[in-house]
Amino acid sequence: MLSLRLTRGAHPLVLLRRVLVAAAAAGAAFLLLCALGYAVAHPKRPEEGVVRLLWCVVPCAAVVHFALAVARTDPATRPRDGLDAIGLGPVRLALLAAASTAVTCGLGSGAALLGYLELRGDLGGTPLSGTANRLLDGGHALPWAATVTLLAVLPAVSAGVCALVLRPREEQRKRPGPAHARPQPDDGSAPPRGASARPSYAGLPWGVAVIATGLALVAYVGHAPAPEPGRLLALPGQDGGASPGLLGGWLLTVFGLVLAGPGLTHWCGAALAAGRPGAVRMLAGRTLQDAATRLGRPLGVLCAVAAGALAAAELYGVAWEGAGPRPFGPLTGLGAAVVMASATATAITAALDARQVRSETTAALLRLGLPGSLLRGAAAVRTAALVVVLAPLTWVVAELAALPLTR
Repeated sequence: MLSLRLTRGAHPLVLLRRVLVAAAAAGAAFLLLCALGYAVAHPKRPEEGVVRLLWCVVPCAAVVHFALAVARTDPATRPRDGLDAIGLGPVRLALLAAASTAVTCGLGSGAALLGYLELRGDLGGTPLSGTANRLLDGGHALPWAATVTLLAVLPAVSAGVCALVLRPREEQRKRPGPAHARPQPDDGSAPPRGASARPSYAGLPWGVAVIATGLALVAYVGHAPAPEPGRLLALPGQDGGASPGLLGGWLLTVFGLVLAGPGLTHWCGAALAAGRPGAVRMLAGRTLQDAATRLGRPLGVLCAVAAGALAAAELYGVAWEGAGPRPFGPLTGLGAAVVMASATATAITAALDARQVRSETTAALLRLGLPGSLLRGAAAVRTAALVVVLAPLTWVVAELAALPLTR
């Protein structure tokens, strides 16, 4: 009930973020229902049903990551003066954020169920009833126990991840401080008192090494022909199916990009502030260095998703002829849209959170007479620097990941 009251009284921007989380959860839940409907309609093809269900893990993981970013920046779950007196300390607020996330994802899953049943023609009464009956394997009743269980997975996982990541550190529970101070989540962005601060660029060498290892593994095992366009979500790597070494190489490459994201962001800021910079470059560079950890990881995820999309387009385009079958169907497009939209929204949310964190500094600079045009110019310079560095890196990684499979 408290979560619903806080949601109703939230700022419009906060409500928009939650609506986006619900929409992303609806897309992922729709894919889960499609996988379940295919398994029910084709009981003699259990392998294909399992493959479809496993592919749903990717959009579900993207939605959980987005939901966590929104819960972390939710002002309704930050400690305030007097909340400890009514039993709403940092632990309870973390649980409150998890409950709000579960409610949001649950609403999205419910909307997906209604849309899925309507497109199958199970509800009727609207012009859209039964328009996708063939695509969604209509005519076969869904087992409601399996449907409810499958739809409950995404809200439960999202709430569990939020409760685990947003829990207060043990040192913060014991350390006295102002009640309005915002607790730092256990994500490595803020070290406990008494511990040496780990620089944001410390993961860059490890990230580069992991990316190189993943690409080398892909080059070593990826000598099979391109996937057949007639098979849904087919993967190359070996004649009988997807190679575990190929998938492992791609996962290592993705993990390396995420690991190297904060370091790349930090050194973008260092390059801007190098030499004898002016006010705009100095402000842009120092801001990037300060927000490297907070902003770098979502940017690394976005680069990994973009690289995967480019590699898939390059890979499937080899066997895609104009008059032949299409390797990308509507469900594949929906899954790709959910992943890309969730990764992009997560990066934007992290950028807005970093802006909110430095709001006091920005206000102080404006009081000192700094023109607003200078701040806007610094923001444009930061964005341009990140695009100049990350866009070519994403393209190179995508080309190297697809090169052994297309030659």
